[in-house]
Amino acid sequence: MTKTIGNPLSWLAGTTASAGRGATDAAEAVRSEVTTPPKVRTLTQEDIRTALRKGLADFAALRSDVFFLIAIYPIIGITLALMAFNSAQLPMLFPLAAGFTLLGPVAATGLYEMSRQRETGQPASWGTALGALRAHVLGPVLVLALYLTAIFAVWMFAAMFIYDITLGPLPPETIGGFVNDVLTTPAGWRMIVLGMGTGFVFAALVLVISLTSFPMLIDRRTGVPVAVMTSVAVARRNPRVVASWGLIVAVCMTIGMIPAFLGLVIALPVLGHATWHIYRAAVPKDG
Repeated sequence: MTKTIGNPLSWLAGTTASAGRGATDAAEAVRSEVTTPPKVRTLTQEDIRTALRKGLADFAALRSDVFFLIAIYPIIGITLALMAFNSAQLPMLFPLAAGFTLLGPVAATGLYEMSRQRETGQPASWGTALGALRAHVLGPVLVLALYLTAIFAVWMFAAMFIYDITLGPLPPETIGGFVNDVLTTPAGWRMIVLGMGTGFVFAALVLVISLTSFPMLIDRRTGVPVAVMTSVAVARRNPRVVASWGLIVAVCMTIGMIPAFLGLVIALPVLGHATWHIYRAAVPKDG
């Protein structure tokens, strides 16, 4: 039987009711009846290599869809960089670029669904990725994304404070002068050391709480607390392997920012797909 829209009032009422049910489902999905995290496995360096190989395979098989899905990420990066220049916030440009990678797990959410679909032999596309954001997934994912956004904001405030107590508080007059001050003065060296140390803490925090939490929210009907606790459990059980993965992510994302964030179009999808396979290796399906 062919389904028609009907008159505008009935269509609007139906759409509003559906949206209301979806919002309610999303809100309820933030919590979960499951209060105990699943068991996690011990990982090895071979698991990382396997995850990267599978991530590359997913990228090769889905590259056209992945490019479409991820194109917005470098565009946002370029936009933020231009904003930093236009607002005379040159000292914030590097913290902005470095902190921007903290939001990588959010941008990769659709990639996890694409890997999941391909893993089960189902057709995978950007449409499938968008379809992953069902009500029971959207709520928890948005909540966790807001947490990462808040961490990003705190990092930017911390970076601004570090600049103020070292080279600031006045903004640099020229790019060349700023680079010279950073590389050749004691205040610049202090800023580098403090900035890198503080950035490491923020990066480690995001890695621990998001390593398997986003893939888990895509894969299972579980709430944010259980997903985060599971990710923390994986990190606690496998500190060296997780640290190695964090280093790989940091190097790949840094290289991906050259030039002008465009390399992220390749780096992010490969890492995103690989993260899904790390989740599969760390959290058993029957756990």
